Amino acid sequence: MKKILISSLALASLLFLNSCTDLKEQVLDESSVTGLTDKQAADGNLAPVYAQLPTLFTHTNYFAAQEISTDEAILPYRGGTDWGDNGIYIALHQHTHTSTDPNLRSTWLLLTQGISRAITAISALPTNNDPNAKVYIAEARGMRAYYNMLLLDLFGVVFKKESPQAISEILRGEQAYEYVKTEFLAVEPDLLTTVGPGRLTKGGVWGLLARLYLNAAVYRDRYATSFTFKPEDMDKVVEYSDKIINAGQYQLSRDYFSVFNAENHDNKELVFAVDQRAELNGHNRLAYFSLSGDQFPLPAFTGANGTDGPGITPDFYRTWVNAYAPKDPAGTDPRFYKQNMNIPADSCVAAADFVYNRGILRGQQYGLIRVNGAFVRCGNNYKVGKLFNVTRNRPTTPVVFTEAINYTVAGSDYSTGYRVLKYEFSPKSQSGRNLGDVDIPIVRLADVYLMRAEAKLRKSNDAASALADVNLIRAARTNPAPALTSMSLDLLFRERGFELYWEMVRRTDMVRFGKYEGTWTEKTDTNPQKRIFPIPQTAIDGASNLPGYLVQNPSY
Repeated sequence: MKKILISSLALASLLFLNSCTDLKEQVLDESSVTGLTDKQAADGNLAPVYAQLPTLFTHTNYFAAQEISTDEAILPYRGGTDWGDNGIYIALHQHTHTSTDPNLRSTWLLLTQGISRAITAISALPTNNDPNAKVYIAEARGMRAYYNMLLLDLFGVVFKKESPQAISEILRGEQAYEYVKTEFLAVEPDLLTTVGPGRLTKGGVWGLLARLYLNAAVYRDRYATSFTFKPEDMDKVVEYSDKIINAGQYQLSRDYFSVFNAENHDNKELVFAVDQRAELNGHNRLAYFSLSGDQFPLPAFTGANGTDGPGITPDFYRTWVNAYAPKDPAGTDPRFYKQNMNIPADSCVAAADFVYNRGILRGQQYGLIRVNGAFVRCGNNYKVGKLFNVTRNRPTTPVVFTEAINYTVAGSDYSTGYRVLKYEFSPKSQSGRNLGDVDIPIVRLADVYLMRAEAKLRKSNDAASALADVNLIRAARTNPAPALTSMSLDLLFRERGFELYWEMVRRTDMVRFGKYEGTWTEKTDTNPQKRIFPIPQTAIDGASNLPGYLVQNPSY
């Protein structure tokens, strides 16, 4: 008998949906398709709505758009051989990207596919008799709004569509913002509080609404000389932030880096996150992307290493140094660095004791010594010592991360730039790229406090309340950062960088704070029209049979 694979359930097997939902892959006979239970059918409808999130949050999609385009991250043409990619990362950082950029195209496709899958679920679920169907409809509709919110932020457009057969209405500006807001508000009453962080909950929508209201001035008038932050919008930011803070189910983590550990799914700081617990679904790209090709964090896997990708810019590093001078930020702010290896050179350590340092990595790097594809052993233990660029065929050149990084030959070498290991390197990753376990934060409690602080500053210059929120976050961590004594928008922008670096909010923050037309390492473009990205040319070409339907953004 011919067999078919129900694609939605296949995708479901890669997901996570916890609590009342356990989505499973099922291969079914044609004769048994109609024998699906209501629960199986409902689960199969909802699963694809979330399935795009892990891919969207890979290093070359949303991360590249939100980080490499900013003052936080720079990715040069490493050694003249790696990460050249026809100059796309250089162009993204310098704001000279075009409508043919493959990473922007991939991000666009993932977002529009997410919208399409949400619409399919919204259309199918109303006839389902499973008790969860009403909640699932709300989640699918809320996720459609979330994907549209990202499209609005990145590309300045929203797709309004209610049925799979309809042609989407394209909205921009005020109309687009109002549509996304209305959708979030409509689904909030039907969402649960108990199925996060990998599914959309009331808390997740409250956080997204706070973020939406906070950026409303940008979305209404993208190219404004200065943005008008309406008091009523700022009141809403405070209102929805308060809902999360007062809900009683979220709390700041004492250990800052535990928020980004492999086993972080139950971390109470997460409000809404990309769930990567299912091994076939997860990826380890945000951990491996910045590390050296000669950093091998796992004694169990000799092929799991870094890729010498982006470093942080000297400009961003200097914000830390200037904030704490003459003290080293590594000993002053627990978010900057966490030392897990107290290992002198040429040591022998047990596998269980070999744990990589986290945060911003500087200077000479130490790690497992690898010779001819195998780690050097000391009996049952492992040899640890200074690392050299062996994988780059430079066995006498040490892996010493430097502050300087740029597009010159010297500044583009393999060890230039301080590196970031914020997300824990998955203990299951055989290649360094696969099998991620870290749930990637979309909304977390610290960001909620910072959004509330910003809204109070923007509405009424309530510096005292804003300062209290910022210092609350600083005091919550083990070995807390020193309390600040004053607060301003510039200081708050700096604080958001300290708290949220590498979390894919930097570009959005820079636009809102009026910093995106600034200059930083290798970037001098001041064109305000670059506040949004070009619509991919392939999308415009695909809609060419509908003249005027999909219009390119200005300056592209």
